[in-house]
Amino acid sequence: MRPYPAVLALLLAASAAAAQAPRITERGDPSVRSDTLYRLAVKQADYPDEPYVVMLDDAVERFEADGTGTVTYRTVSQVLQQEAVERFGERTFAYDASRQRLRLNWARVLNEQGQVVSDKPVHDQESLAPVASSAPVFTDEKVRRISLGGVAPGTIVDVSYTVETLKPLLPGDFTVGWSVHNARPTLRSRLLVDLPASVTPRIKERNLNFRRTETVAGGRRVYTWATHDVPKVDPEPFAADSNGVYMGISIDGPTTWAGIARWYAGLSANRYALTPAIETKLAEVVKDARTMDDSLRAVHRWVAQDFRYVSLSLGIGGYQPRLPAQVWETQYGDCKDKATLFVALARRMGVTAFPVLLNSGGSVDRAMPSVNSFDHMIAAVKRPGDKDYLFLDLTADLTPYGQTPSSYQGEFGLVVHPDGTGEEITFPQDPPAANRSNTLLVGELSTEGVFKGKWEQRMGGAMQYSLRDAFSTRVTDKQREQMTRRLANGVFEGALGDSLTIFDGRDLRAEPKVSVLIDNAHPTTSSGGSFIFTLPLPDYASQGTVNDLEARRRKEPRRFPIDVGAVIGPIQSVSEMRVTLPAGWHARLPDNVAANSVFGRYSAEYSQTGRELRVVRTITGNRGTEPPEHVDALIAWLKDVSKDDVKYIILEPAKT
Repeated sequence: MRPYPAVLALLLAASAAAAQAPRITERGDPSVRSDTLYRLAVKQADYPDEPYVVMLDDAVERFEADGTGTVTYRTVSQVLQQEAVERFGERTFAYDASRQRLRLNWARVLNEQGQVVSDKPVHDQESLAPVASSAPVFTDEKVRRISLGGVAPGTIVDVSYTVETLKPLLPGDFTVGWSVHNARPTLRSRLLVDLPASVTPRIKERNLNFRRTETVAGGRRVYTWATHDVPKVDPEPFAADSNGVYMGISIDGPTTWAGIARWYAGLSANRYALTPAIETKLAEVVKDARTMDDSLRAVHRWVAQDFRYVSLSLGIGGYQPRLPAQVWETQYGDCKDKATLFVALARRMGVTAFPVLLNSGGSVDRAMPSVNSFDHMIAAVKRPGDKDYLFLDLTADLTPYGQTPSSYQGEFGLVVHPDGTGEEITFPQDPPAANRSNTLLVGELSTEGVFKGKWEQRMGGAMQYSLRDAFSTRVTDKQREQMTRRLANGVFEGALGDSLTIFDGRDLRAEPKVSVLIDNAHPTTSSGGSFIFTLPLPDYASQGTVNDLEARRRKEPRRFPIDVGAVIGPIQSVSEMRVTLPAGWHARLPDNVAANSVFGRYSAEYSQTGRELRVVRTITGNRGTEPPEHVDALIAWLKDVSKDDVKYIILEPAKT
């Protein structure tokens, strides 16, 4: 460990700066002595397993009460191995040109003695962010890319840049997110936040082993988090996001969810008007509906599938929806455009409907309100007589009516009412059994060991989308032939396939199901008068995972809590085989296996009734978080599951 006074020497000026953030410019940072900093250079031999180390990870953030401000990041890294050269030789910086500007303060390369090798980029180019050809998003984001010369093992790369926010999305709203830990060892870490003394931010500190300092002067308050010799944290299998290991700081302005709801209601006011052309099309879309649910289902499919996804997130257009008339005329829209159109259509039909703000990946912290938490919008409807909302994602074109995408089930959302009030909700969560996969193989085995039968797979919930996506476009005769052969060979290598049955993946009322007839399959091998039958079922034995967990446990105690959902997932998979054997044949049945724990349930059943050999394997995952010390229980459960390592069944022909 390096002596703590070295930290004080490095950051003393910042601590004594009379509650003023240092004014960092192209000329440097007055609060950090670079000559002292560069003397922290390490010897490569002391870090044989690290491609680089972070000598300084630094952020100085200054905000005003209205949410404007500057953020300056500085990273000083020492390259130790060739594999890290490209990482530090090329750098990119992104910012929103409609409301921000970026300044590159410096980008230099030095040798281990702190002598300058290169004092500026050899190439420096700025351009608009690239737009994907599929689901394009047009934004005001600009990307600045630089190339540095002289980067090699042993050199130090020192880069500083500032992003100034000229116009916040929501007045008074700002967000600071800081991770003390990095992917590699960090010798010095500092976060400095400068705010008006009148502003009371929300601060959340996670797992810190040091204290922040606060100074107040001249109407400003400066918060400083500074530490040293932060080790890297090696990841562990099934680590939970909400853990007690990574050190981090989150800071938000005094914004509230109610304030965000008022802000968005103001942006979307007068954005729900329908034109006569849209109303005519609405009547056509619902003409065959017999119930209100039928009408909503038809309108959901129309908006979700018949308007392609294109986002014009330019300026405030990244948050303010386009008018339904514009969406209708162009036949495209992004999440907020399509949700707004659907809400307008539902209200026209007399149904209560609202927009819902959320994060597409979940992980919104309810205790830290900020408009920056949101990147997605869907619709909520309340049908007559219903107590709960029905949530509809109008950009998830393969998600059936009434189902919620798994990425934000159980997560936070903000329903925005027309009067500007907000309603905090939690999205419904499907039980694991709803996210199912059912596979069935039925057939007959001849006395020569040749199999003939049918393979079928049905999926639902979160498991259905691979099938829906596979059959969401027209399948040509050639593609059908290839699919038939591929599916049959996936069950038994070399088998012939016929009579492929598929479904229209875009028909949201169709059950996701596929089947194929199998012929001339040879799943058996003759051995000493018996036949060895290869089981065409998934094998859930996980000895490799068990060995890894045990090796880590022997090395050191586990640190991370266990994400139960990462072990199997909140899903259920049932694989069943029913084979009619030749008369007089008998199977040597393996032992049944049953393994139940908080991490999931597993069963394997082997039976023969008359001529029918039946094998069923069922695995069901779970959700939740378990403490690190429960890793022994996880290992024990995985071992119990791995007892079912049956890959073959011995078949005894009838005795003659």
